[in-house]
Amino acid sequence: MMMWWWILIPVLLVLGLFLYNGKNRQNTVKRENPMDILDKRLAKGEISKEEYEEQKQALNTKN
Repeated sequence: MMMWWWILIPVLLVLGLFLYNGKNRQNTVKRENPMDILDKRLAKGEISKEEYEEQKQALNTKN
């Protein structure tokens, strides 16, 4: 009977860690690159096509 505890405890610890890490992955924020942000701003209508082109050019010259 005592042998089962030596098996059960590590299994429960590994399972707990696995579940804890799974919840943390769902809460992580995906980092967007500047071009993605610029594309979204254009799509939302926050900036004009001319502003988009200017900012796109500025981003491309930095690289």
